[in-house]
Amino acid sequence: MTVKELEKRRALREACAPDTQWSDRGSSEPVIDVEGLNVDFHYDRDGWKRVLHNVSFQIRPGECLALVGESGSGKSVTSRTLVGLTGDKSRVESRRMHFHGQEVGSLSDRQWQRIRGSNIGFVLQDALSSLDALRKVGQEIEEPLKLHTDLGKEQRRTQVIELLDKVGVPEPELRARQYPYELSGGQRQRALIASAIAASPGFLIADEPTTALDATVAAQILELLKHLKSDNGAMLLVSHDLSVVSNIADHIAVMNRGEIVEHGSAQQVLFDPQDEYTKALLGAIPSARSRGQRLSSESPFTTTRSTARGVARENRDEAQRHGHPSAPVIEVEHLTKRFLGPDGQERTVVDDISLDVRSGETLGVVGESGSGKTTLARIVLGVEAPSAGTVRVLGAEWDALRGRARKENRRRVQVVSQDPLGSFDPRHTVRKLLREALAVAGTVGRTAAAREKELMDLVRIEHSVLGRRPIDLSGGQRQRIAIARSLALDPDVIVADEPVSALDISVQAQVLDLFSDIQQEYGVAYLFISHDLGVINHVSDRILVMKDGQAVETGNVEEVFDSPQQEYTKTLLRAIPSLDEARRKHIGPAHRSHQAQLGPLRSR
Repeated sequence: MTVKELEKRRALREACAPDTQWSDRGSSEPVIDVEGLNVDFHYDRDGWKRVLHNVSFQIRPGECLALVGESGSGKSVTSRTLVGLTGDKSRVESRRMHFHGQEVGSLSDRQWQRIRGSNIGFVLQDALSSLDALRKVGQEIEEPLKLHTDLGKEQRRTQVIELLDKVGVPEPELRARQYPYELSGGQRQRALIASAIAASPGFLIADEPTTALDATVAAQILELLKHLKSDNGAMLLVSHDLSVVSNIADHIAVMNRGEIVEHGSAQQVLFDPQDEYTKALLGAIPSARSRGQRLSSESPFTTTRSTARGVARENRDEAQRHGHPSAPVIEVEHLTKRFLGPDGQERTVVDDISLDVRSGETLGVVGESGSGKTTLARIVLGVEAPSAGTVRVLGAEWDALRGRARKENRRRVQVVSQDPLGSFDPRHTVRKLLREALAVAGTVGRTAAAREKELMDLVRIEHSVLGRRPIDLSGGQRQRIAIARSLALDPDVIVADEPVSALDISVQAQVLDLFSDIQQEYGVAYLFISHDLGVINHVSDRILVMKDGQAVETGNVEEVFDSPQQEYTKTLLRAIPSLDEARRKHIGPAHRSHQAQLGPLRSR
């Protein structure tokens, strides 16, 4: 390295080094003190729009404040404002925005660079896009050490390995040499946390750090954050899920439409909420206690359509009342699927799986990423051929069906995926998406026009949305359109592959209620795949637990959740964030007596 390059690097490090020693972990004074924070964004069409309204809070050393709310509530804008990342088209005003007693609201970008990384760590939700895809993981973690410390090259490399080990990444020496795409989701999230704490900041912001992670991985990330907080560090945890934050937060601020609508201790907000919005969030959490109950305020729908589906459901119910269960609509026997890997080695991703699903029943399939859930779904849908075993749909084997018969059976098995936007043609309007599905079902002309409106009513979306494109819809609206499109073909089975994992808790509640209504009305069978055991507990009649492609446990939902037989299932259940556990931790005898008068609290 030339002298000129050394001087350039030294100048950059000095520019990014803090002027002041911010860290003061032994003090009880607030690390962050915000009062009257307002943020406006400039939109080309609408001009300035206020997105944060009079936001105020404090965080002291050793404390965790959880910001909770739905998408668009202002949580992420608040967190980005605290590190000077609101962007050029923004306007930030406040009566006070202090970091360790010093005003930071008017800092320049260069001044913010001196604080970010060294004094404030920032962990984003999507580790794959947050980590540089062109840099190895070790280089990413080493970057703040280069900018904010005087460690030499070998010392930095040693520190990187120690940081990866500290956050629980297995084989840290190997992972440091890999690119982000070569790591699992949980490993990437841990690497991002390692990068955020590399320079030992006294304040950590974690924005949705566990969303879309498996239950066990999410539990490990939360334990890691607890450990970091126990070192007297201050923390801001951003989440849409009250059950996730219940066992780590000291205080909770609930945000709605850019305002804090409720703020108090974790005990008060979780177990004696005052605001109706907070109560709605708590009531929307799916669990065993919520099974058979509605999660949202939407009332169940009923239709007067006289269809073969309705008659079939009446016949099925009548047969069951007389002790004659219906035949399975899906039967899977000794199913195996092998793939040839890039290294030329054959790997078994589904290993000797057997299951069945009957009309009007929901079979929940759970397991961590890589357990084979989605491959199983693709084989049931007939888009992937098994290596061994059989799949029967309505009594007919997929492999034996050809031409028109196969097309007809495929119509009767539909899918609702995690990402409906990726499954829609972005050029098409909602009307065209529905018309295409209706045409496959043989519904055209005026009948199709009437049916598309009926489907929109069914999923509770205004008819005016028919002329819009998927990109212009919210996540919840897109998922409802995906459900409407699947129902257009009058299916017997819907394979729901992580259909609510990307939705806010209240939108998730509405979609889960919609699934329930459709099943009650039409007798549709669901193969419901999710890593969220709270959701599975709420929706399922029976459960299949998968690990490494195998079925490790299966049974009725009550049997599996209340009396699991396999250690892996027990591990999954222990990892579920629980409001009941938080209740036992926070509530004393007197408050338990008061809480008993409020009725049972739903928990994951």
